[in-house]
Amino acid sequence: MDKGYEKERFDSLSIKTSVAQKFNEFCKKMSHSKSMTLLMMLDFFETNGISPNETLGPHMKTLESQIKKRINAVIAIIKDIEKYHDKPTTAMLQSLFMEFEPAEKKRILEKELKQKNVQFVEKKESNNQL
Repeated sequence: MDKGYEKERFDSLSIKTSVAQKFNEFCKKMSHSKSMTLLMMLDFFETNGISPNETLGPHMKTLESQIKKRINAVIAIIKDIEKYHDKPTTAMLQSLFMEFEPAEKKRILEKELKQKNVQFVEKKESNNQL
């Protein structure tokens, strides 16, 4: 029996024989009773807001292609903004900061070493005889 629906009574629907055979085959594939299969189908249509008259294409390919087109459009917009808005703005800001960059001041600890003129040079070879 169907869980949660044990105490409800059955009612009949009049449908064509070919449709009933097709529905029975579908119920076997779903491995549920006819009542539960029909209930799941109705819940699916209600929760997803889909009408049985609408076509979604084979395996929802049409929806997928529309989403891909919109994603590509968003990517193009982002690239355009980056190319014509962000890069020139950052270049202008960098040029402004380069103009006003202060000259490097020497630190107090640093000392300039000047070359001193040497007056006396020690001989490498010494032949001192005393």
